[in-house]
Amino acid sequence: MADSAFFCTLSHEGVLAVRGSDAAKFLQGQLTCNLDYLSQSHASLGARCTQKGRMQSSFRILLEGDGCLLAMARELVEPQLADLKKYAVFSKSKLTDESAAWVRFGLNDGDAALRALGLDLPAETDAVVRANGLIAVRVSPARAELWAAAQQAEALHQTLATHLPEGDLNAWLLGQVRAGIGQVMAATRELFIPQMLNLQAVGGVSFKKGCYTGQEIVARMQYLGKLKRRLYRLALDASVLPEPGTPLFAPSHASSIGEVVIAARSATGMELLAVLQAEAAEAGDIHLATLEGPALHLLDLPYSLDRDREIQR
Repeated sequence: MADSAFFCTLSHEGVLAVRGSDAAKFLQGQLTCNLDYLSQSHASLGARCTQKGRMQSSFRILLEGDGCLLAMARELVEPQLADLKKYAVFSKSKLTDESAAWVRFGLNDGDAALRALGLDLPAETDAVVRANGLIAVRVSPARAELWAAAQQAEALHQTLATHLPEGDLNAWLLGQVRAGIGQVMAATRELFIPQMLNLQAVGGVSFKKGCYTGQEIVARMQYLGKLKRRLYRLALDASVLPEPGTPLFAPSHASSIGEVVIAARSATGMELLAVLQAEAAEAGDIHLATLEGPALHLLDLPYSLDRDREIQR
């Protein structure tokens, strides 16, 4: 269904809000993305790292009102709030969990439905358009998020249903897998550096913005080119959908050569994103959970890695 038109509720994510006159300044020193690039018409992917460059969360961030909203895995909102508040003590910014204040829908091939709501969303990834209290964000070709105040949820759901069939969250996640957009979940928190999720290839890391937590490690990995693990897309024929963090193995290695990032069911089995050791991925003999587990097969990603282009951001 990821190839057809549908909408679904994005119930798996929550919304962390940072508001106040210092919101952007405060976040600029915390996140991998460049807050100067955000505008009323442009959003971004991004991450927050530890001092060692390991991702505590990944998110989509956009401007709203007097601050920023970050959509991330729901189970990460409270831990990120607690940790960020330690650094916001001397900042004129207020951090809150606004998950209950927003309803978010994912739309696949839903531009006509958006136009019916007064939202003419550009095709470019990360484009944002706003009208009638609604926000639409282009997250990848033909895929968009629709944000609205929670009190509009029922009416908006009914309106969308007149234009699009309702799908399920799996179909949306399958589209995310095919777009090659990894995501930090509770089970993979502090496991990856941003380049392991190819975050720099999809606009989520800026190498020109200056210092932020973990910046030295992230920059060194980019400029010295010593990354041994990165994100791959794979197909799997199995009966049980693998959870994030499930280890992957190869006969050429004595220990795990990677971990599942996200997975979704497809018409022919399953597709997933996983962080793998490059040499093991190139050998192609990859198995889920154990050396005797189901075999995985590499699929193409919709983008290429280009270090020279990535460091210009």
